[in-house]
Amino acid sequence: MERKIFLNESDTPTHWYNIVADMPNKPKPPLNPKTKQPAGPDDLSPIFPMGLIQQEVSAEQYIEIPDEVRDIYRLWRPSPMYRARGLEKLLDTPAKIYYKYEGVSPSGSHKPNTAVAQAYYNKVEGVKSITTETGAGQWGTALAFACAQFGIKCEVYMVRISYDQKPYRKVMMNTFGAEVYPSPSDRTEAGRKILAEDPETSGSLGIAISEAIERAVMDDQTRYSLGSVLNHVLLHQTVIGEESIKQLEYAGDYPDVIVAPLGGGSNFAGISFPFLRENLLNGKNTRFVAVEPASCPKLTQGEFLYDFGDSAGYTPLLPMYTLGHNFRPAAIHAGGLRYHGASVLCSQLLKDGLIEAVALQQLECFDAGIKLAKSEGIIAAPEATHAVAQVIREAERAKEEGTSKTILFNLCGHGFVDMQAYEDYFAGILDDYSFTENELKGSLKEVVDMQPE
Repeated sequence: MERKIFLNESDTPTHWYNIVADMPNKPKPPLNPKTKQPAGPDDLSPIFPMGLIQQEVSAEQYIEIPDEVRDIYRLWRPSPMYRARGLEKLLDTPAKIYYKYEGVSPSGSHKPNTAVAQAYYNKVEGVKSITTETGAGQWGTALAFACAQFGIKCEVYMVRISYDQKPYRKVMMNTFGAEVYPSPSDRTEAGRKILAEDPETSGSLGIAISEAIERAVMDDQTRYSLGSVLNHVLLHQTVIGEESIKQLEYAGDYPDVIVAPLGGGSNFAGISFPFLRENLLNGKNTRFVAVEPASCPKLTQGEFLYDFGDSAGYTPLLPMYTLGHNFRPAAIHAGGLRYHGASVLCSQLLKDGLIEAVALQQLECFDAGIKLAKSEGIIAAPEATHAVAQVIREAERAKEEGTSKTILFNLCGHGFVDMQAYEDYFAGILDDYSFTENELKGSLKEVVDMQPE
C-alpha cells in the first residue's frame, strides 16, 4: 500500500475558493472604529493594494490564480499527502490517518501560499516596500521569500519572545533579504508606549501588527501584509484543501474529520474550506475541528464581538471570537497561535455550528509531536503538534468505539528551526497554562464597552 500521494505540477489549482459565496450566514462587515459604520475600500487603501481589497470583499465563489503566482507555487506545489501508517500502528487504531504536508515549501510552512499572492498584487501596483509582523517566524520567513521573488523590500516585526527563542528564523528572513526587528521596538509610537509600560514584555502578535501597520502608513510607497485572519489570506490558502480532495480521490477515501491548528485561521481554513463546501453544497458530513492552545483560548473561552485586529487599535473593527486586543498570551513556543482573535470567517462558521473548537495544553501537544516524529519521521512545528494531539484523541476514540474513521490533518510546517522548544520540553521546563474566568473577562471589558449599538 502506498504511503505517499503525489499530484503532478499540472494539478496545481487554477482558482482559489471563496467560502463566503456558500456560507448560510454571511459575515458581518468590518467597521470604521471612529464612525462604527461599515469600512469601505478607502479605509483599507492606505494599508493594502486594491487587488487584495477586492478579494477581501468579494462574494465570488472562485477567484483565478494569476499565472505568475502559479509559476512560483510550482516550486513546492502540489504538496504531498501521506498515509500515516506509522502513527496508526503506534496508536493501534482502526482509524485511517492522512496528513497534508506543507513543510516542503521554501519557508517550511503553509504561509507562502498567501505570501506569494500578496507580494504579487503589491508588485502590480508598484509598491516598493512591505511591512509585516510574525509570531514564530514562519510568516515573516514566507513573506521575505515572496518579496525576494518580486524585488520588494521587506520589514518584519517579530514578537520578542519568538525573536529570542528562534534566532535561526531571523537568520532565514535575513537570508531572503528582510530586515527583522524584535517587537515591541523603539521604531514606532506603539512599540515605545508598550516598552514604557512594561520594558520586559514578551510581546504579542497584536503589538507586532500595530508596529507594522504604523510603519506602513508613514510611507505612500509602503504597504502592509498580514499572514492570517483576513478573508483574502484564508482565500489564498484554499489550494491546500483543493489538492487534498484530489489526493483522497486517488486514495479512494474521504475524511470523516479534518483537524488543523488555529491561530488566526489561515491554516485551518486552507485545508477545511474546500471540504466544507462539499458539506454545504453536496451533502457530505465531515467534522471540522480547530485546535487552539489553552493559553490563548479565544474560540473556546472568548466572546463573539467586534474588536481590533491589533493592540493599538489601528485596524478596522472585526466581528470575531476574541479575548480582547490587549490580551497578553502566555509565552508558549507555538508563537503562531498566540493571537487574541480568530478570523471573521472561522468565527462566523463556529458561531453557526459548522465547525468545532478545542483547546489543548502544550505538554500534551509536544508529547504528540514526539509520537509523530518517532512514527512518521517528521519533527513538526510547535503549532502543528496541536493538530497531532487532537488527531491522537480522535484515533483513540475510534479505537474505544471500535469504529473505522478517516482522519485528515494539516501538518502545516516542520520544526527544524524550533528545536529549542523540544529541548525545553525534554528538560522539563515547559508548563501548562490556564486563565481564570475573571482574568479573561478583564481583558474583554474594554471590548464589550466599545460595541456598536
